[in-house]
Amino acid sequence: MRLLIVEDDERIADALLEDLTDQHHTVDVVYDGRDGWDYAATGCYDLILLDLMLPQMDGIELCQRLRRAGDQTPILMLTARDTISDRVLGLDAGADDYLVKPFHLQELAARVRALLRRGDLSTPPILCWAELRLDPSCCEVTYRQQPIELSPKEYSLLEFFLRHSRQVFSRGQLLERLWAFDNMPDESTVKVHVQSLRQKLSAAGAPKDLIETVYGLGYRLKQLENA
Repeated sequence: MRLLIVEDDERIADALLEDLTDQHHTVDVVYDGRDGWDYAATGCYDLILLDLMLPQMDGIELCQRLRRAGDQTPILMLTARDTISDRVLGLDAGADDYLVKPFHLQELAARVRALLRRGDLSTPPILCWAELRLDPSCCEVTYRQQPIELSPKEYSLLEFFLRHSRQVFSRGQLLERLWAFDNMPDESTVKVHVQSLRQKLSAAGAPKDLIETVYGLGYRLKQLENA
């Protein structure tokens, strides 16, 4: 999933970036509210982690501006301020959840997973396609209960297709959703990763065309016959 971190403390931002990247999320990081607005307005994010106290534009104002603009991306607000009034202010501004610093990364990861599920109520905690299983809580992929070792980007691609099982995505759209802005390759990279993912799934016994090509349009998850 694609996440945006808006946090002016570089130490905290780096720790969040490392932890969330290890969970196979695609993460962009900015350090002030104005850049947060620019990234949120131009990117397509599944979740925003937003510090309350920011230079240029604070987290409350940024959250309010996003909501007024019709942006309903889930927002997890991060702050060292722990009074009831501060929490109410953040939630009333449009935040979906509120986490007080210092926090454990394990708790943050659980809240991130919960908010991502909340964003699509039709998506179960464990993503399935026939006998294929992907568990976001431990980043484990299995087919017929046997583990499949995937690279971080292969995992991200598979999770994305499972979460958007009826949609077709072009290579350009996959780049925008699964690669960070500061590390954006050309579209041929998507083809290479899709081919590698197909090979690993096929080697585990899954259908070769589980990720199928829709010619002239892009890729999608093959629909189950009884779906």
